[in-house]
Amino acid sequence: MEELEELKERLETQRPVDWDLLPDLNLYMDQVVGYVSRQLIQYGQGEPLTSAMVNNYIKDGLLPRADGKRYSRTHLAYLTAICTMKQVLPVRDAGLLARAEEGEARIMYDRFQRALDLALKDTAGRLDTDCPREELADLALSLALRSYADKLACERVIDLIRQDMPEESKKTRKSRKENKHE
Repeated sequence: MEELEELKERLETQRPVDWDLLPDLNLYMDQVVGYVSRQLIQYGQGEPLTSAMVNNYIKDGLLPRADGKRYSRTHLAYLTAICTMKQVLPVRDAGLLARAEEGEARIMYDRFQRALDLALKDTAGRLDTDCPREELADLALSLALRSYADKLACERVIDLIRQDMPEESKKTRKSRKENKHE
């Protein structure tokens, strides 16, 4: 089926750009929103990111503050990861996973890209492009239930991460207070 072939090809080939290809000059908010939208695989859904969302992510400590009104490749990396994961996780959990890597944003982004690549290739491998239309419901059911099982496992693993990070909530609260005073 042509539509499944196109989907499979996108899952096999479309990826967010590598760290070194992210713009190395700072961008304004409208440029950030447009750029991050192009980083994601989409099929007609609404805009995955708005300026209000970016501002809320900064207030919640998921992103560093902007340099004036300019945003760096670090912002683009975190926003790409968060916008991808928020499709299946609460933003708070997506932010936790994006920030779970202590250190540089590049390390987190590279880890995110490797995991995304594996997940997209795995799903592409599950698509039978010769699937007759009358079996599409079975294919969709199988994909939905795999998503359900993966989400259950992910939520439990996030709970375990939080147990190992008792200071996480304190850091988030402290970051929010600091952002309010700046």
